[in-house]
Amino acid sequence: MVLPGSPDTPALPVAVAPDDLRQLADHDATPRTLPGRAGPLAALDTGGEAPRGTVLMVPGYTGSKEDFAPLLAPLSASGHRVVAIDQRGQFESPGPDDPAAYSVAELAADVVAVAHLLREETGPVHLLGHSFGGLVARAAVLADPGAFRSLTLLGSGPSRLTGPRADLLAHLGPLLDAGGVPLVHATLEELAMTDPRAQAVPEPTRAFYARRFLATGAAGLRGMADAMTTEPDQVAELAATGVPVLVVHGEADDAWTPAAQADMAARLGARHEVVPAAVHSPAIENPPRTLEVLESFWSSVGAR
Repeated sequence: MVLPGSPDTPALPVAVAPDDLRQLADHDATPRTLPGRAGPLAALDTGGEAPRGTVLMVPGYTGSKEDFAPLLAPLSASGHRVVAIDQRGQFESPGPDDPAAYSVAELAADVVAVAHLLREETGPVHLLGHSFGGLVARAAVLADPGAFRSLTLLGSGPSRLTGPRADLLAHLGPLLDAGGVPLVHATLEELAMTDPRAQAVPEPTRAFYARRFLATGAAGLRGMADAMTTEPDQVAELAATGVPVLVVHGEADDAWTPAAQADMAARLGARHEVVPAAVHSPAIENPPRTLEVLESFWSSVGAR
């Protein structure tokens, strides 16, 4: 999920430099199109032989494949093949006009389809889902555990989103009815500019955020919001799959709370890591530590 943080959340120093372009970070991944169940999915693919495994990355609500940009080149250099996608209806992936097409189960079916393709190309797949993408990734593992070598839940939770961000989503429908995606974007941008963290984001990155959001379909915004705020707790079902899980989040996560994610990790018997100097998007807020955590986990699991 990529939405403004709550004004009540204290600003944290982040590990990225003030002029870091975040989602515009340099990488050598190649744009490609992958087959989804409802249409093509835009992706960034680092390619390679993947001696340390293939990683499939799924972004959160209003996010995109670029949310993983700072991780792509380092992971590729260390021997991973990384594929980051736009989910259906996000940014450069077209999507259906029916909000019902954006349920967690529907989105997870896309992920499973991509995972099977990647397994054929370079072998077993480590799956990572950020925020709402974590709920989708969990559903993909539940649907087909054998398709994945491991699962990483990055800033995601055990069940539906609650709290200030969920309250914000409650206003989404009326805004869409009144002025469509442009009005939603303008409203969120106005809110974001009350947060010092958002004010510090470089202008080119803010321009990218605007372009990405305005490319998002209204049906996807409605459908994913409904899915994210109604998802049941399926921690026990995930634990029963036996797929190795990493739960990792920023120390001041303002979506699912750190306490809720720690409890989820305990219930899963999963590895649990906290990324310092990060809020809800460790991949762009503290890429060096996020990379260390991910590489350590995937090495412990193994590529095969």
